[in-house]
Amino acid sequence: MKEEKVLEVQAVEDSAREEKAKEEKPLKGKVIREVPKEKESGREKEGAKEAGKETKEPREPKEERPEKKESRDAREERDDPLLKALKMVAPGTLLREGLESILRAKMGALIVIGDTPEIMSLSDGGFYLDAEFTPAALYELAKMDGAIILSQDAKRILYANTQLVPDARIPSVETGIRHRTAERVARQTGALVIAISQRRGVITLYKGFLRYILQDINVLVSKANQAIQTLEKYKGVLDKALVNLTALEFEDLVTVYDVAKVIQRGEMVLRIVRELESYISELGVEGRLVTMQAEELVANVEEELLNVIQDYYVGGDKTAQEIEQSLRQWSSEELLDLTNISRAVGYGSAAGVLDLNIYPRGYRVLQKIPRLPAQIIENLINTFKNLQNIVKASIEELDDVEGIGEVRARAIRNGLRRLQEQVMLDRYI
Repeated sequence: MKEEKVLEVQAVEDSAREEKAKEEKPLKGKVIREVPKEKESGREKEGAKEAGKETKEPREPKEERPEKKESRDAREERDDPLLKALKMVAPGTLLREGLESILRAKMGALIVIGDTPEIMSLSDGGFYLDAEFTPAALYELAKMDGAIILSQDAKRILYANTQLVPDARIPSVETGIRHRTAERVARQTGALVIAISQRRGVITLYKGFLRYILQDINVLVSKANQAIQTLEKYKGVLDKALVNLTALEFEDLVTVYDVAKVIQRGEMVLRIVRELESYISELGVEGRLVTMQAEELVANVEEELLNVIQDYYVGGDKTAQEIEQSLRQWSSEELLDLTNISRAVGYGSAAGVLDLNIYPRGYRVLQKIPRLPAQIIENLINTFKNLQNIVKASIEELDDVEGIGEVRARAIRNGLRRLQEQVMLDRYI
């Protein structure tokens, strides 16, 4: 009896299992499981790789790199937008060749550089070209009335024979229709607009509110040569002032007057350089010799000036570059007053301030020692505070500075000694 009951129970359990299996059978293969997003994305990536690597993994954001130091040319073009315009129409460029062809034919022209929506909203009529720029094409299109619109880089001719309709309420000092239109378009859009006078035979550039008439090349060469001669004289005076300042630094006799005089001379040299660069930009390929002379004369002037400011500036809330930029904005009368320079570097303008004894940190002198990295210079100044303490330091004391071994300590000490001897000789030559 017991065996029969056990068999009956087993039979009932087997039948229940079969029924349960039948109920689950239609859902077999369609069971959906929740997969974590990380695993799911990982499987998708593996599947994509297996399918021929059609999709690429998203790249991790790169670490932000420190911005590159702005080049001197870029900074000058930003400060003086006319420089870029002069380089665009300088002799040797295709655009200048086309302008000269129009001048020789005694024709007039109105040329706009740029195709921004604001410029295009002022144009009416004409025809669309979108052709490659050539001097001959510009010359032929100038025979028609209306303006010519070029691309921003002046490499393509976009429109010709178009009428420009600027705001008539914009003031203009010009009297002719062509030049008045050019000035108003430049003021309204900020674009570079070139007007060629048929009667006078001159080329006028308009850039924003700036107006400039291109000069004859012979006149420019004469002005550039005169500027080179002036630059050479001022550079000689600056060199003597720097030698004298270095000698006084070794003797520990520097005053505010000596520093202000060097900064004044350095800024005067840089002003001549900036004026010369406008001539060079306008001369283009004709100014290559002038460019070589200027680069040789002022190779390290700006760097020396910044080092002097860094050596003596007190206050700490401005960099040497910011102070030099503020000096650049001064008038000639302000620059000639040494008390203004004294105030700019943090010593004030009280009576007798120019006779105040001050002490250099040593950036300018230490950079004259060969193979001395900037970080080592910074460590030396942070440790000894000023140049006199560095000069008086023993080899053992120099060796204790981070990054300086015994060999480099000897090199620093010998380098300072040789520099002092050389400066004393140069001072009396």
